[in-house]
Amino acid sequence: MIPINRPFLPPLEEYQEYLQAIWERNWLTNDGPLVQELESRLRDYLGVKDVLYVSSGTMALQIAIKATKLSGEVITTPFSYVATTSTLAWEGCKPVFVDINPETLNIDPEKIEEAITDQTTGILATHVFGNPCDVSKISEIARKYDLRVIYDAAHAFGSKLNEDSVFVAGDLSVTSCHATKLFHTVEGGLIISKHADLMQKIRFLRNFGHDGPGKFNGLGINGKNSEVHAAVGLCNLAFVNNILEKRKTDYELYVDLLSDQELKFVTSAPGSNYSYMPILFKSQSQCLTVMSALESKSIFPRRYFWPSLTELDYVESGDMELCTDISQRILCLPHYFDLKSEDIGLVCSTIKKAMS
Repeated sequence: MIPINRPFLPPLEEYQEYLQAIWERNWLTNDGPLVQELESRLRDYLGVKDVLYVSSGTMALQIAIKATKLSGEVITTPFSYVATTSTLAWEGCKPVFVDINPETLNIDPEKIEEAITDQTTGILATHVFGNPCDVSKISEIARKYDLRVIYDAAHAFGSKLNEDSVFVAGDLSVTSCHATKLFHTVEGGLIISKHADLMQKIRFLRNFGHDGPGKFNGLGINGKNSEVHAAVGLCNLAFVNNILEKRKTDYELYVDLLSDQELKFVTSAPGSNYSYMPILFKSQSQCLTVMSALESKSIFPRRYFWPSLTELDYVESGDMELCTDISQRILCLPHYFDLKSEDIGLVCSTIKKAMS
């Protein structure tokens, strides 16, 4: 079987060393030493001012929305995982969709301004498949209308803006450390910002608002993560550069093997981490035919992202012609660290046979 993804696992003996120390300390959660070490090492690796580790990428989004005081209407993308939209609705905001750029599949900044009203308080954009958004244009619009900007960077660990981490963009960036991600801690998420006052507020928000024994600093929630999860992250961080290099190599092999086919590769923007392998077919029927052929060989791709988030029953969809069309024709191919070149060859030969 060739699945869409297989989580990277570090050498078990390295993880066991961390577990032994956890058992000896008997400190399992509540901002433990491994959580603090992971945050410190991530700050260094990413070259960012501050990183806070939380229980999930979704929790990171929820806390970010609270911390930036988003309310009313928030402009966002219809082409992302459901959490990008559902967290806005969960926090009492109204998601307002703007259609996507057909090359990068990110939110189209040329269409943002026309969606802004006097109820708009922010922009929540996704770096889709690790390809950085047009952050300069989005920043320009945000300054013009005094809007907060949050980036859902769940796919973008290791992606760059020139020489900087993509996480430096916006008021806040959040990412997922779920097991399916390029860098993972089994479950978890990160919140990144250069604004010290905002990050101090988030420290309170993720821990019920606790500000010392018997003291509280505003409303909070349980967004903490554990020592056992942080230990996985510390082990995995040592392998991230190898994982990034392997993703790019495999992406290029896919492109080379499929370049003679009538399909389209999603534009890999400068700085992409190549975390996914999406391809676009001419039609939904062709996409489904290929998917069926792959599954008959026990190869399991995924229709990321289908259906379009405009189909959710708690949002107003609007006319998102490009997103609706692309979401029907896109397929993400297996892409993970221990995927063998011969497995990629089998995937590609199966696609070619199904399309012939």
